[in-house]
Formats: sequence, structure tokens, C-alpha cells
Amino acid sequence: MFSNKLTLKVLFTVVLVLTLASCSDDEAISNATQSKNTTLQSIVLDVYKSPTCGCCKKWISHINDNGFESKIHSYQSFAAIKDKKGIAPRYRSCHTAISKDGYAFEGHVPAKFIQKFMKEKHAEDVIGLSVPAMPVGTPGMEVGDKFQPYKVLLLKSDGTYEIYANVDSYEEQF
Repeated sequence: MFSNKLTLKVLFTVVLVLTLASCSDDEAISNATQSKNTTLQSIVLDVYKSPTCGCCKKWISHINDNGFESKIHSYQSFAAIKDKKGIAPRYRSCHTAISKDGYAFEGHVPAKFIQKFMKEKHAEDVIGLSVPAMPVGTPGMEVGDKFQPYKVLLLKSDGTYEIYANVDSYEEQF
């Protein structure tokens, strides 16, 4: 009798596993993504970028995978947006993201630091964060296992900055 009960339990388990496995992977991934997006994506960023920039697309995927929703605006030239936000040329990179509060996130700033920044109170003279240029190994700028240490800068409206974070290893970005 015991073996019949055990056989029925094993059979039930196999049927359950096969039933669950019959759901398409795409459907499962879509449901997981939708659930994650519903929970996390409360911060919307308007991202201004070149229509052909691949590293910008990778960075957008990074922020979308980490609790943001992006609205993409592709332009051949968007220096006027950087000028309007007060981002000096020495702090610029290939794309600019702007929060609904008007803060700018210039270049390959990791989502981790944007999330931290958005939770903090800032003085009126703070513009946002920047990772100037395009350091190898930043989100969107991955090149194999290469990594270039860099600084995340806190930009101020008078053109000065403070070091917001030192990123000395790939892992510190996440």
C-alpha cells in the first residue's frame, strides 16, 4: 500500500512539473518582467541620445533592468539639451537622461547611483550626476573583462563638481 501512495505522489509530481514546463519560456519571462516592472519601475527618465549609438541602447537596457522606465528621444545633435541643463562640456558623454524632477544623469551612470541620488535631498544648486567620457566597463561600455576605474560626479549649476562615488571595480557598480 505504501508503494502505491508513493507511486501516486511521484506521478502527481511528474504531471505537475510537465504541466508547468509546458508554459512557453517567453510567457514566463514576460510575466516575470511584467511583475518586476510593475514593482520597480516608478522612476521615469527621459533619455536623449543619438539614434545610432549602441552603447546608449545597452545603458538604457541596464537602467530598465534596474527599476527605471525610459522614454527615448533620438536626435542627431542634442547639445542644446545639455546646455539647457547646465552640463559643461568637460562633464559630457554620449547621452543625457533627465528625471521628472529635472535632474540630469549624464553618460554611463550606473542605475545603483541614480537610485541612491533620487532618494536623497539635494541643495538647489545640484544639477545631477555625470560619468564623463565613456569609461570602459561602465554599464553599456562593457568590453570583455576590461574595466577602467572611474568617478561619478555630482554636478553643480556653477560648473563645479564633487565626487559622488569612486568606482574601482566592475562589481561596485551593481
